[in-house]
This record gives sequence, C-alpha cells and structure tokens, in this order.
Amino acid sequence: MAETAPVLVNHRPFEPNPTLSLHSIDSSIIKPHDSIAVVDDVEIPTVDYFMLFSDDLDERSEALEYIGHVCKDFGFFYLVNHGISDSVFEGVFKGISDFFNPTEIESRKQYEKKNPTDRIRWGLQSSPGENREYLKIIAHPQYHCPTKPAGFSESMEEYFKGLREVVQGLGKAVSKALGFEECYIEKAFKLGTGFDVSAMNLYPPSFGSKGSIGLPDHTDPGFFVSLIQDVNGGLQVFSNDGNCINVNMPPNAIFINLGDHLEILTNGKYKSHVHRVVVDNNKVKRISVATLHGPSLDAFVSPAPEFVDDSHPPAYRGMTYKQSLQANGSDEIDVQSSIEQIRLSP
Repeated sequence: MAETAPVLVNHRPFEPNPTLSLHSIDSSIIKPHDSIAVVDDVEIPTVDYFMLFSDDLDERSEALEYIGHVCKDFGFFYLVNHGISDSVFEGVFKGISDFFNPTEIESRKQYEKKNPTDRIRWGLQSSPGENREYLKIIAHPQYHCPTKPAGFSESMEEYFKGLREVVQGLGKAVSKALGFEECYIEKAFKLGTGFDVSAMNLYPPSFGSKGSIGLPDHTDPGFFVSLIQDVNGGLQVFSNDGNCINVNMPPNAIFINLGDHLEILTNGKYKSHVHRVVVDNNKVKRISVATLHGPSLDAFVSPAPEFVDDSHPPAYRGMTYKQSLQANGSDEIDVQSSIEQIRLSP
C-alpha cells in the first residue's frame, strides 16, 4: 500500500461487510493454522488521524463518518498522520533491540514472573503454541520500565506519551462517530486513569522456533490495542466474514484493533477481532510493540443504555475492568481476554 500524505482512506468504494460477529462464526471457518486460507488482497482501511480534527468542517465530518463505518464493518485499521515522529519510532525499535541483546539474557531473568502485582515482566516462550521473547510493562497511569540499556526507558516513555494523546483523540472521535458528545468514551472508560499494558515482542526466524505460531489466536481486552512493528510479516487478523488477512502496514503507521470492552460498551455494535502471529515464514527477526489501552481498573463497564432495547437486550455482564482481567484467572499485567466469560447466553 503506497503511503500518501495526507490521505483520509483507501479510495475504494465502501462496501459494508455482512453483520456477522466473529464470535458467532461457525467453527468450520476458523481452522487450524495449517489448513486456513490466508489472503493478501483484502485492503485494510486507512484512517488519517489529522483529518479527524481538521479545521475544515466538511473534512472532519467525512472523517468521523468514515471511522464510524470502519469501526462497525471492519473493527481494525491503519492510523496515519498520528503525530508520533519517525525518530520516536526509530528510538523505540533500537531500544527494544538493545534490550533483547542475546548476550544479556541472564540479566533479563530478574523480570521473570514473581507475583500477580508485577509491573514489569519478561518471558521467553518456545513451544508448538507460542514462540517469542517478550517484555511487558505497565505504561499508564504509572509508567514502569527497566532502566537498562541506556536510553531505553526514555525512548519508550516518549512513545507512550504520544500514544496517550492518540488514545484521548480516538476516544473523542469514536464518541462523535457513535453520535454522542466527544467526552462519552472518556467518561465511560475513565480514560484519564486508563490502565495501559505494553508488550514488546521479539519473534524469531523459523530456525529459532519450535512451531509455526508466534502468538495464538486471541482478542484483547480494553478500548483498543495499538501495534507498531519494524518489519512486515507474521501478524494476521480475522475479518467479519472469516478471512484471515496478512497485516502489511505502511511505514510508521499504527495498526489499531478494537478491544473487547468497546464491544461490551456498545453491546456488540463494534466488535473486537481475533488476531495472531505466525513465524513459519519469518526470514529475519521481527520486533513489535502491542499496547492495550484499557479503561481505568475501577471503571464499571457494561452495555450502555443507548445500545440496549427490546431488539438488542444486554449481551454481556457488567463488571469493573479489574474484575474482567481476573475473570479467567490471569493477573493484571497479562491482560488476557475474558469476553467469553462475560458474554451472556442468548
């Protein structure tokens, strides 16, 4: 996909996808990795962040209408013109590469899992079901990060500062796209004290893996997950119609995938989407930064009254964000999805 600036969207005719929930897709559609068809020719929408706040009222209105369509009919998109500079991206990838120096693995073991209240956690997985080295940190409302190597913490903090502006901005834009005041999402999720967890991942080339899966199929809790990567290859997302799409990002774009709690708040109007990472075709190592932008831990999230009526009864149980993170036995820094436990039976 060629990068143009500024752009609003991929200029293809808008064709709404079927209103099929990924969670309700027949199990025959989502097949094991070795039998599923993966497509490259499905365009992932591109949203221009700058246009969402344009001084030109017509441009802004068009951009807000479009992001509403994208959230409803896709659930994921590339975000460009987001205001985070190329140099910040470069600093992030250099810092992570330095942190994952293969000769320093013993020093990283100090961050192995100790207790459920960990604010920094390191791990190394090499198995048929997962192949990656990772560092997870709590990025907001308090920032935690290893102090070494030199410059690493500072580079990550600068990136997360820019991301927080994007979180607040997308909260306003999505609120307007839903037809509400721009503070709607911020109030519902208490975004000012939103709980953000970032996972910095190193996916090895095939000779360093014990299987084809870097990270298995999953959705993510929260408002949305943002992802950046240093090279394309490996990330795949499932569309509403069951297509498994290779994510090939434009340079310095951010991939946005809606989270479980936006699905819960909108009672299924907007949906989170299953995604995964494969490593069987990797020729070089790949670094990614996936940041889960959640509500405040004490925010009570349930289907909002505006999305509930006789034809659309509540489809999810209400609970605080912290309770949802603990619903399947995981702890806060692991931020595992519990939407299946939260979903009510029809």
